[in-house]
Amino acid sequence: MLTAVLLGFLFALILIFAGKFFKGKFAVLSSLIPLSLFIYFLSFIPKVLEGKVIREVYNWVPSFGASLTFTLDGLSLLFCLMITGIGSIVFIYTSSYLHGHKYLDRFYGYLSVFMAAMLGLVLSDNLISIFMFWELTSISSFFLIGFNNTEEGSRKSALIALGITGLGGMFLLVGAMTLGNITGTYSISEMLTMPTEAIKGSEFYSLAVLMFFGAAFTKSAQFPFHFWLPGAMKAPTPVSTYLHSATMVKAGIYLMMRFTPILGDEPLWNNTLIIVGAITMLYSAFHSLFRTDLKGVLAYSTISALGILMFLIGLGTTEAFTAAAVFIIVHALYKATLFLTTGIIDHQTGTRNITQLGGLMKVLMPVGIAAIIAGISSAGIPPTIGFLGKELTYEATMHAPIIATILIVSIIITKILLLWAGFVAGISPFRGKLPDTFKDAKMPSPLMWFPPLILAVLSLLFGLMPGLIQDSLIKPLVKAMGGASEEIHLALWHGFNTIFILSLVTITVGTLLYFIIKPSVKLETAIGKLEFISPKSIMHAFNRGFVAVSSFWTRTFQNGYLRNYVFVIIFFLVCMVASTMITSTEFRIDFNKLSNIGFYELVVCVIMSVAILYTVFTKSRLSAVVGMGVIGLSFCLIFVFYSAPDLAMTQFSIDTLTVILFVLVLYRLPRYLKIQDRKMKIRDGILALLFGSTIGILALEVLAEPVNSEIGDFYAENSYIMAHGKNVVNVILVDFRGADTMIEISVLTIAAIGVFGLLKLRLKRTDRVQ
Repeated sequence: MLTAVLLGFLFALILIFAGKFFKGKFAVLSSLIPLSLFIYFLSFIPKVLEGKVIREVYNWVPSFGASLTFTLDGLSLLFCLMITGIGSIVFIYTSSYLHGHKYLDRFYGYLSVFMAAMLGLVLSDNLISIFMFWELTSISSFFLIGFNNTEEGSRKSALIALGITGLGGMFLLVGAMTLGNITGTYSISEMLTMPTEAIKGSEFYSLAVLMFFGAAFTKSAQFPFHFWLPGAMKAPTPVSTYLHSATMVKAGIYLMMRFTPILGDEPLWNNTLIIVGAITMLYSAFHSLFRTDLKGVLAYSTISALGILMFLIGLGTTEAFTAAAVFIIVHALYKATLFLTTGIIDHQTGTRNITQLGGLMKVLMPVGIAAIIAGISSAGIPPTIGFLGKELTYEATMHAPIIATILIVSIIITKILLLWAGFVAGISPFRGKLPDTFKDAKMPSPLMWFPPLILAVLSLLFGLMPGLIQDSLIKPLVKAMGGASEEIHLALWHGFNTIFILSLVTITVGTLLYFIIKPSVKLETAIGKLEFISPKSIMHAFNRGFVAVSSFWTRTFQNGYLRNYVFVIIFFLVCMVASTMITSTEFRIDFNKLSNIGFYELVVCVIMSVAILYTVFTKSRLSAVVGMGVIGLSFCLIFVFYSAPDLAMTQFSIDTLTVILFVLVLYRLPRYLKIQDRKMKIRDGILALLFGSTIGILALEVLAEPVNSEIGDFYAENSYIMAHGKNVVNVILVDFRGADTMIEISVLTIAAIGVFGLLKLRLKRTDRVQ
């Protein structure tokens, strides 16, 4: 499975050097990557049917409890098949849709990285690796959404999506750390073997759950974080198809499903998912009525479908888990089809405005057939699998343990509105009279219209023969979520009962609504007047406020003068340390622990004092640099006097390098400016004295504390045995505290890159003026 995950990254790497090969007629060959992976994961169905869980373990960072452990069970198998199956369709479609695009190879690279990240996410058994792949999906989706980077709208949408999903990544990290602290492990398999009472009884349980909610709700576009998804429709159609029908937006759904056996079956978990899911599905389904862009209709209906999935997971019953599993397949098939057909319509007619479209069946018949089947499946009309998904959803909602009446009314209204959206996106463009402007529209390449036709046929096939997915996909998934999979029996016809009557009501009312309400600019303008109270506007207002505060802070404390930066940092440091010392320090000094000052130490201290005064009052930069060098060398001598030659050498190296660097850049600096008055010098002098006094008192207090040599003895005894190093200080830095050193090096590297970029920056004269 590691090879399967790495294959996408490897293909993206190959495209850097062989991208031209995949830009022309051989572009379709790129689909062999996801197609081969799809076949590979299909081969695991027999093992999963036997109840086996396939695990592969690769030690990554054992000291942190992080390993690349991959687990394939019923839940991860379904998602892997969707990621690679829909991925194959999208790769084939893209070869024609973006034919001749100068950045087609780059696009395939982004898609490959995203596919690999999604596979890693759903296969990972370790919370740390889940977080890593989670972030990779956000980053790669940023490049995909902003692929048309010459358009301001695409760039803005990509940034918004990255901001919202990046916030979710932070939530996931905190949740992972919290859950790892509760359980003592980051392995999901180990968590599943633990008594759930121990996890749910923890004082940090609520925090962990809320953090996981934050991650899932942002990624899966739940209210009020949903607004990034409609904006992401600026991306090319293959991106919308892949990310927003079967993969990225379902990452949050996967997270909730995966952790339901561990964190679920509690009021906080179930009730929150039900409430948020219900609000999302109703709000978004209602908003789809006011869109004239086909992609806008599909975007809001997608958010609504994601709300239904959250709602079903929150119900927490085997019936609800079964309905969710089936609906995941239903939604992936019909929504991918509708996105692909929408892309074809836009590609061949130049518009997605539903008010201008109609009669396209006359010129795009195969596309129309696929779209109509998808629209029927979206509406939940037999014999498509959408009908089965709708009936299972109604059944699970009717048997819900709480407030069933409110829930069933909510789900019925949602399904009625989604029927309207499905008919508008799948049927309206192809019925009626063909406008004269589209009479010259031509059929696209089979590479474009055949993929959605395949998905549409699967919607019919799985509806007529649900047994094809019952044992191979649905039962293993429900079992992985902790449901009673042996109770599951899928059939298109369950008899004439209450559920069937509700389905008839939904279809009848939804169809009437479709003929009564027509998409129009008037409706879109009307809903636009309420935009100021939308979550998007509120978030943008918050963002503007944050920018205003940041600008004020920058103008006040980061105004371009280094002396002000240093002053503010040292001032706050002195305040914090001094306040702590005043409230919790006894101020005792054990003079017996202080060494006697010899002649040489006294001489060095005098030299250092003179050098300090000289550095402070000199009016020459070069003289100040020389004075600083003398101060540093004086420290070296003190280290030598007190038997610390390694520190002395380190100090000597750093000071020598610093002096050399200062001298080298002196000629680039402006003349020595008098930009400080007497008051500023007095202020800085007082602060310097306070800082020095604070550090001096702190050092004396540390000396007065009882000495505990346990840690020092441990390092001394184990440096050679465990790390094979004779220099204890080096071993501490590189091995025992290697993570700290790595982070410090990373920070310095990033800072160095930033400085290098500034040095290389060549602004135009107009930019300098601004």
